[in-house]
Amino acid sequence: MRLLKSTVGALIAALLSGCVGLPEGLSAVKNFEAERYLGQWYEIARLDHRFERGLSQVTADYSRRDDGGIAVRNRGYDRAAGEWKEAQGRAYFLDGADVGRLKVSFFGPFYASYNIIALDADYRHALVTGPDRDYLWILAREPVLPAETLRQLVAEAESMGFATDELIYVEQDGATR
Repeated sequence: MRLLKSTVGALIAALLSGCVGLPEGLSAVKNFEAERYLGQWYEIARLDHRFERGLSQVTADYSRRDDGGIAVRNRGYDRAAGEWKEAQGRAYFLDGADVGRLKVSFFGPFYASYNIIALDADYRHALVTGPDRDYLWILAREPVLPAETLRQLVAEAESMGFATDELIYVEQDGATR
């Protein structure tokens, strides 16, 4: 019985830690400065997932929490439903505050990884992934990136093994905020 409990415990720990992993061969940005990353980011492109399916005008707002973590507010417009969708969560650093690698939760004790794998020196655009290459977001401080900057980010993501031909480019206009 003790062996069964140990095995089940190890399996659960492995599954949960996989949710806060980093895709093989990639690393999170170093010398990360959270204060510079805080504020609003626009979602420029993403790989499709049901939790964002059909949303346009997607933004992410990051701010400090009293407990040292980061408050996360994701918002997007669902044209089919004619309404805004919002999710609030919390994030905590996994490898120290100077590494762009966090665990984020929108649902109680369940966490997923938020890995910043590319970030320009001025904190104007970023590539973010989850625990594997099924997750990718291109974020920017402005709702539209210059075409050449976007092309470079897509090429960088492709060189990292992401399926950039499956990217969804997010509309950032239309509904009134």
